[in-house]
Amino acid sequence: MLHLEPCITPLRGHPKLLGILLSSMGLMLLTACANVIPPCGAKVSPPSSELRNTKWELTRWNLPPNSYGEVRTRQIPIGEASNPIQMTFEANGQRVSGSTGCNRFTAEIDEDTKGFSLKKITATKMSCNPQRMELENDFLYELNDYRSIVRNGDQLLLIGSDREVLSFTQRPVSK
Repeated sequence: MLHLEPCITPLRGHPKLLGILLSSMGLMLLTACANVIPPCGAKVSPPSSELRNTKWELTRWNLPPNSYGEVRTRQIPIGEASNPIQMTFEANGQRVSGSTGCNRFTAEIDEDTKGFSLKKITATKMSCNPQRMELENDFLYELNDYRSIVRNGDQLLLIGSDREVLSFTQRPVSK
């Protein structure tokens, strides 16, 4: 919990300064969380049927906030030339498949009243450079252990139980 009493006490006689301080702090908190908190109109845990026959590319990876509350991002390869991390929800609604940028993966969709989860995640075992293998392992871990999925139009957020947020952007499905 944030304790402001020592900072605010000298400002009690100056209501305008106190208002500016509190407004500035609120703006800083909102700015720090802007890329983590889903917008109000976003759909939390959409049914998997809404994602059928859609393709998504990982475009941002937010790490958990540090001890100062700052959100940090992880560097990820983006775009076709860089072998991006992508996943496609198949048209039959039973599987997700994609690329970790190094290997291919598939998973079964398991749905209940709370939403869906991915089960039986499997991946090919080709070797890549150590940094890419670390990224792949971390991605597959997040895919296996996420807490919720949020969709806002062409954005899909996968929120991990460790508070990491993977942000995907919808891409055209190749025929």
